[in-house]
Amino acid sequence: MTTGRHSAVELDPSLDDHDLAAALVREAGQLALLVRMGGLQADRKTSVSDVVTAADRAAEAYVLEQLRRCRPEDGILGEEGSSVAGTSGRTWVIDPVDGTYNFLHGSSYWCSAVALRRDSPDGTPDPDAEVILGAVYQPEADKLWIGGESRPATLNGETIAGPSATPLGELCAATYIHPTWLADPRAAMPWHAAAISAASLRMFGSGSCDLGRVADGELGCWFQHSCPEWDWLPGKAIVRAAGGDTAVVRVNGLDWFIAGGPTAVRALGEALQSVPQFA
Repeated sequence: MTTGRHSAVELDPSLDDHDLAAALVREAGQLALLVRMGGLQADRKTSVSDVVTAADRAAEAYVLEQLRRCRPEDGILGEEGSSVAGTSGRTWVIDPVDGTYNFLHGSSYWCSAVALRRDSPDGTPDPDAEVILGAVYQPEADKLWIGGESRPATLNGETIAGPSATPLGELCAATYIHPTWLADPRAAMPWHAAAISAASLRMFGSGSCDLGRVADGELGCWFQHSCPEWDWLPGKAIVRAAGGDTAVVRVNGLDWFIAGGPTAVRALGEALQSVPQFA
């Protein structure tokens, strides 16, 4: 396949799902990096920090084309607008460039991510859908996390130990909240309650990169509200395949997504739900 001046390989349909996912995120990430090297402009989506580039679109177009050829019966859902109905009861969820603001400004903290989820029986959206596998590739660090229901989580092919049972008060928590939400008590109050429960905080701007590091123990835990499927399901699969825990709790009409060891996930959920509830 050719996208502008950059070409990417056609993948073998006989690859199993895990190997296909690994190949997809590697190729998409490298393609995005090549496009960036040629120079980029960004289009604003919802805010100055929520942007999309030609690299996002090129990488998603590549993944879309490969999946339609390699898994024609599966559905496809992409951040940049890809939507294909499937007949298999499974859907590939694509995030071609997670951390686009970082990517656009030259940071290495971004990735390509995919997940394979089960569709709900009635077809209704599920923010915490059953996920079969996830793959996350950070090109500039050359880190590939992958794992799922039938395969333990690995980082560059090596099995990872997973999140620890350390109490939340001794852990570093990764998180993200847009500044505008800090002016809204529906989000600001639960976020603050969870944030002050951890030993320290990190806010890097790529949820899937964060979740890979929760799975391998570099970060202690993670929480964020209102995550779309492509920001949650790839990392969720990997954290669970590493022996960690995940949860979604609803507070003041917002869904909060949590990952880490069971002790930290429970404590984060309790902290988020400890604030006054708005009608």
